[in-house]
Amino acid sequence: MPSATMMDANGTDVHMDGEDHPMQDANGYVALSAANLNTGPESNSASADYEAGFETDSDEEDDDDEYVKDILIEQRDRRILPTGVCYDDRMKLHANADWSPDKHHPEDPQRIEAIFNTFKRAGLVFNGPDAELRKLYETNPTKYMWRIDCRKATRAEVTAVHTESQFDWAEALKDKSTDELRELTRQMDQGRASLYVGGMTFEAALLSAGGAIETCINVVEGNVKNAFAVIRPPGHHAEFDESMGFCIFNNVPVATKVCRSRFPDTCRKVLILDWDVHHGNGVQNIFYSDPNVLYISLHVYNNGQFYPGQPENDKVPDGGIDNVGRDEGVGKNVNIGWHDQGMGNGEYMAAFQQIVMPIAKEFCPDLVVISAGFDAADGDELGGCFVTPTCYAHMTHMLMSLANGKVAVCLEGGYNLHAISASALEVARTLMGEPPPQFEIPKINKQAAQVLKQVQSRHAPYWECMRPGVVDVQDQMMHGGQRLQDVFRLAQRQQLSDRFGMTPLYLSKNDLHKKMENQVLVTRDFSSSSRLMIIIHDPPEFRGQPDPIDSRIEPHNSFMTDPVPRYIDWSINQGFAVMDINVPHYEAKSDDFDATVPRQDAETLQANIRDLMIYLWDNFIQIMPAREIFLMGVGDAYLGVKVLLINRGMSSAVATYSEAGPANSKSCSLSKDCKDRISGILNFVTGVLRPIKSDTDPQLSSWYKDNSLVLVDSAHACWSDQALVKKVSKRRFGSVTKSDVSGLANMMDFHLPDVEAWIMQRVGEITLSKRSVASPNMAGVSGGGYGGSPAPSMGSLGGGRSMGVPQQHMGPQQGFQHQPPGGYSGPGPY
Repeated sequence: MPSATMMDANGTDVHMDGEDHPMQDANGYVALSAANLNTGPESNSASADYEAGFETDSDEEDDDDEYVKDILIEQRDRRILPTGVCYDDRMKLHANADWSPDKHHPEDPQRIEAIFNTFKRAGLVFNGPDAELRKLYETNPTKYMWRIDCRKATRAEVTAVHTESQFDWAEALKDKSTDELRELTRQMDQGRASLYVGGMTFEAALLSAGGAIETCINVVEGNVKNAFAVIRPPGHHAEFDESMGFCIFNNVPVATKVCRSRFPDTCRKVLILDWDVHHGNGVQNIFYSDPNVLYISLHVYNNGQFYPGQPENDKVPDGGIDNVGRDEGVGKNVNIGWHDQGMGNGEYMAAFQQIVMPIAKEFCPDLVVISAGFDAADGDELGGCFVTPTCYAHMTHMLMSLANGKVAVCLEGGYNLHAISASALEVARTLMGEPPPQFEIPKINKQAAQVLKQVQSRHAPYWECMRPGVVDVQDQMMHGGQRLQDVFRLAQRQQLSDRFGMTPLYLSKNDLHKKMENQVLVTRDFSSSSRLMIIIHDPPEFRGQPDPIDSRIEPHNSFMTDPVPRYIDWSINQGFAVMDINVPHYEAKSDDFDATVPRQDAETLQANIRDLMIYLWDNFIQIMPAREIFLMGVGDAYLGVKVLLINRGMSSAVATYSEAGPANSKSCSLSKDCKDRISGILNFVTGVLRPIKSDTDPQLSSWYKDNSLVLVDSAHACWSDQALVKKVSKRRFGSVTKSDVSGLANMMDFHLPDVEAWIMQRVGEITLSKRSVASPNMAGVSGGGYGGSPAPSMGSLGGGRSMGVPQQHMGPQQGFQHQPPGGYSGPGPY
């Protein structure tokens, strides 16, 4: 069809570059509608709501129409039905009134044209001569998508969802001047409103809503097995009383209301699945109290910071997980709100398998409507996610197993023309019966997995399928329940006390005492030993095998794995005092009843562990007489090594304290640079490999490289390519060595002999260094730290270094506090 020119309400020429007439394509292909097919008992009564369905110039065309109708009825009876498609060029007339040579608004009129032309090029839409139609109807009715007529929605249909005043506001747009439209767009196209308008916006919005209505009606009536409405402007952000977010009227709710009203027996329950990257706030709020409409949305939430964000009225729910519906509709609103952008195939497939499909099957809808925004597609700049066309095909295929296959797809967002066209094509092919392409599902983001567990927990009270494995925390607390992290630590404390005589270190700083009670244990010789091993570790690993029937975890089928005591045992046998620091993954709160509480985020963990390590160094470790101090970091807790080195690696700071013996007293100078006291650092890493560098201490990275052994999980991502391997060889990551095994417990068991040899070699070097000291009665530490050769690596434990150290160790600080009930206190605050 040649390019057409139309006039808008203000007399402006609007060029139409599409190839398709809204009612009849270039080859005279007659479109379908519920009215002109006249195959259902409601069709005649509804016909007054429809505009003329298609042009007819001869009796022959009327005969063809009757023939097509008969074929459709026959095919419907045999359940051999085509897939429908609804498209109308006139919806492209909605355009920004501020014409300019600049790139158009992201909600571009070309969006629908690009999708429909892609369908044509892929052979999904018939473009052949009219003479072939009869043969196709008889022999292969599912080869092409059948055109569904697009009409304007009526005022009554729209106002069944929206207010009369909103309809009037939109209708008034067609009478405004271009200058008025430009000013209105300037005011509204920002913030949460995010809307542009033009002289033909109202016309296009009615067609978009009407296209959704006709698509859904044809699916419900059985004229087509499923259908795709290629419509715009989108709708899912439009509230019942306000247009916003590129949306004028909310197409899917309008269509849903019409279908439920017209077909109360066959379309009673409707599932609306919204995979647009933005939360469909309008759809949610329109059906928030409706028990017969299940709304499930997969979207980026980001704590309410991602569009549409937080409503101005705090009583209006947003896209948060906790918003589950109201009154009779409670449980019928499922928000799967991702923590951030960047989600892809793994996260979306997991959401479908774990949340969407189980709930949808339990709901058992009569109709499935997909609010199909493709802005989560890989390549969409606004969405910033990575869902591929193949993933969209698989999600569509799963939804087709519901409602006897009655699925209506209605276009929402998606702003990269290539991405939306490729994604829509795969969805259309799947609707037509092609199996989705095989693809490998990647691993899911850990935080996204946590989001899915939170959604499951939140909806367990409303859906039987969500209950397995979910704990009612409040009920457990009411009956004296404890979080296992506290039980495990008490068990560790008892075990370490029985085996090694270890006791809790009293932390006089009030906030630390509350957070870390029983988390820091020391041996009895902590204040007098010349050797000190400080082990900073994650809580022990817990594994339980749920019962296959009721998911109960029985104690006899559960195991706690803790390899740390083996290292404590070895250290004590070698004459080391030991400080055991257990870093909880979560700081329990009395009013926290969430069954799926995530671990502390990296920022919170770093702040907590920083306060603890600085307090322990300033008030205990640095004033101990030990001259052979080793730090061992295990798991995420090895962050404690980093924060200590960065915050107490100050070579210029010197502390002075008094040492009192039985017969005399003397003053001693002690460097506050922790590097002067630390003999070596061992880290077991399975998570983030952390660089250690300091703007105030340029030598820190080199020192760390020379005095550390960093054992990294064999399955760690840093070994995945040579570029990363080269990166982690830099000095700021320490002396990194690839382990032969994976998992903290496996690594600590496997490398115990290597660690023993590495530590004892460094202890031997210190002993040799002591013998070389010219004056054995030095009052303090000399030099600025170890300056010898790099630390030996696995399999090559050679090398040497020299450091001036006193032969006679300094005694403990005068004025030790008495041991408080339940633990050893050590020296008072420094």
